[in-house]
Amino acid sequence: MTVHTKNEALMCKVFPSNLEPVAMRWFDGLRLQPSLSLSLSLSLSHIDNMEAHKLRGVMYGLAVVVPVIMLLQNLVLGATDECVYSGIINLGDSNSDTGGSSAAFGQAPYPHGETFFHAPVGRLCDGRLIIDFIAESLGLPYLNAFLDAVGSNFTHGVNFATAGSIILPQTRTLKQSGFSPISLDVQWAQFNDFHRRTQIFCQKESIFQELLPKPELFSRALYTIDIGQNDSTSSLFLNKSTDQVKAVVPVIMDQFKNIVKDIYGQGERSFWIHNTGPVGCLAYVLVRLPVEAEQLDHFGCATPFNDLAQHFNSKLKEAVVLLRKDLPLAAFTYVDVYSVKYNLFTQTKKLGFKESLKTCCGYGGKLNYDKDVVCGATKKVKGKEVLVAKACKDPSVWINWDGFHYTEAANKYVFDQIVGGSFSDPPIPVKLACHRH
Repeated sequence: MTVHTKNEALMCKVFPSNLEPVAMRWFDGLRLQPSLSLSLSLSLSHIDNMEAHKLRGVMYGLAVVVPVIMLLQNLVLGATDECVYSGIINLGDSNSDTGGSSAAFGQAPYPHGETFFHAPVGRLCDGRLIIDFIAESLGLPYLNAFLDAVGSNFTHGVNFATAGSIILPQTRTLKQSGFSPISLDVQWAQFNDFHRRTQIFCQKESIFQELLPKPELFSRALYTIDIGQNDSTSSLFLNKSTDQVKAVVPVIMDQFKNIVKDIYGQGERSFWIHNTGPVGCLAYVLVRLPVEAEQLDHFGCATPFNDLAQHFNSKLKEAVVLLRKDLPLAAFTYVDVYSVKYNLFTQTKKLGFKESLKTCCGYGGKLNYDKDVVCGATKKVKGKEVLVAKACKDPSVWINWDGFHYTEAANKYVFDQIVGGSFSDPPIPVKLACHRH
């Protein structure tokens, strides 16, 4: 007997004269994909000389082995078929906020949005965010913010992110802290209510069916999460030391895991989780939390705050590992955006950028950043509003947009690096992130 394949099919031929026709039809009917290649052989002379009972044993063994081979094939193929996401559901902070903060607290003013949208559209950026590029790559429309009641369509997903959000429950107002009261637990409550109510309203008038997601979207959507940066900086701005902030990280991770488990409990299965970026390279941290010269790296970034971000990320990765164990039906992809974003600051010129630490849209100071005169700020001159915090002439060669956030060009670079899985654990592209590994 010979069992053989050339990446196209499994050809198994049993040559004893009394079994050859049946065996040929059976094995020739099997078809394996190119991803699986086998080569097994048994001596023809051994088969020909086999006693009947031994031959029956061989055939029995084949009856067991071949289905196993086909099962393995299906498992392998399952990991290479592109996912068909019905939509995206996002939770996060300003790095992925497509209008939540603007809807709740007032529109981010011009020149936000000038590069791509040519008008303010709720993003704290001159153009598109990483989440926008992810949507584009999956052939999906840009996400509308859950809080945006005007002109929104949620048939393809929804965005719960708001600028300034943190993972831990917020205990202070936006005015008191400068950070959003819509923390991750609030976003979870919004998601829970949205999930429940859409299934009720979709059974009513057709207008709701045109604007709200179908029930099956939720289990077939990609769940993207990009949050955590503000948990560190909000504490640092309260004059807490990096060690004090690190001490709270386990509590932050417990909160994160609990919320992901709650989402999983509603049948959601595909999670794409970004870690936090190098906050020590951002103008709003460098200006408001100055450090000694020896605490700056060769690229001007504050090492203590980047170390804090990396500590946070190491614990986030551990949390994702635990979630994989606790929630075996879900696929979790941990994405190291920190490394990609830090590359922007260490290889600025090589990557085609001219400015790294300095803010494109801002006003005053060494880094063109003033916390009291942020991007889009105006003042009255002879009774007229005059734009003070203007954008630079060419944001495409700048990394930092407004002191807090990245330009569209920088976001596009980050997306291009992470979309293929080179910075993911497991190392799979976003189009395969529905598969468990």
